Amino acid sequence: MTFKKLLFSFTVVAALFTMSNANAQDYKHAIGGRFGNANGVSFKTALNKGAMLELIGNFRSNSGVTYMNLTGLYEVYNPIKGADGLNWFYGGGATVGAYKIKHGGGSDVYLSANGVLGLDYKIKNAPINLSLDWIPALQFTPDTEFWGGDFGLGVRFTF
Repeated sequence: MTFKKLLFSFTVVAALFTMSNANAQDYKHAIGGRFGNANGVSFKTALNKGAMLELIGNFRSNSGVTYMNLTGLYEVYNPIKGADGLNWFYGGGATVGAYKIKHGGGSDVYLSANGVLGLDYKIKNAPINLSLDWIPALQFTPDTEFWGGDFGLGVRFTF
């Protein structure tokens, strides 16, 4: 299966999940950035009570490598008692991506299963959402290996 077919299939599945109107927490949608080892764009949308879908897109290019990927995560939210707007969450999903090593190093497509664990805070009376998360991965292609993941800070506008 080519990278374009994988990306299209993943996008269709993600779009089907986003068609739910139910609210997961204090906001229905949020878009902004995720800053960590792999900076990118983050979009969250409510699926049903207590759950959200997060899509993270990354693109990076430097003198040695160019890569892009799309991660989709199903996240289950749990409120933290006594802390309005603060939730902890866990979940899982997948990443599909491609990379090219410059100067004759080759290229490949990769696919991984991901876990996620984090904290999510919606600022009261402001359209701002902050999160801190950890996303480890089990890569299946081109080689099978575990990656300990990275920690990321999400800053998003809610609507």
